[in-house]
Amino acid sequence: MCRILSVRAATPFASEVHLKAFAELSRTSKEYQGHGWGLSQREGSGWKHYHNISPIWEDDLSGFGKTTELLVHARSAFQDEGIVVENNMPFSDENYVFIFNGELRGVRIKEEGRIGAEKIFNYIKRFDKGDMSEALGRGVSVIEKRTRYVRAMNIIISDGTQQYLATTYNEDPEYFGMWKKETEGVRIFCSDPYPGEEDWESIPNNTVEVI
Repeated sequence: MCRILSVRAATPFASEVHLKAFAELSRTSKEYQGHGWGLSQREGSGWKHYHNISPIWEDDLSGFGKTTELLVHARSAFQDEGIVVENNMPFSDENYVFIFNGELRGVRIKEEGRIGAEKIFNYIKRFDKGDMSEALGRGVSVIEKRTRYVRAMNIIISDGTQQYLATTYNEDPEYFGMWKKETEGVRIFCSDPYPGEEDWESIPNNTVEVI
């Protein structure tokens, strides 16, 4: 299952520090996370997006500068299928940036999208009537009811002002759950604690909240 990361702060921080930590936890993950990666980070009032089909730990992570918001995804393609850069997250539109990891079996929803994650992104947006927090909660609830088995489903969505998180899992909380840490005004949400770092807190299962 893929790895995801969100970092936010009121003042700019160096992306490279977090990218290198994320690359190492992806490289040493118990499942292969090398089917490409991508990031979206704030630049002024907009976003900079980057995607690469190579593993994140093989890329040059030194050129991304500073930002106040960073979303990153390292891909572990389901059944090693669809390995093309177009399928690498973050996905985005004119309003939102979206990252997801999970494994859902027997999903019964009809939606447009190249892969399951993009279908989930588009499906959640159906419920957006101006409140993404409510839309995410409703969308996740319906997806759960229309899925035979949710091994895990973790989502972070940003509108550039706020971020919205949902985490659900039915196995192995240490691997399928989400973790958070705040240090010196920087808020981090990640699939795993950074290697060698302490004071990470696990996020309770079945959480849907503004982060």
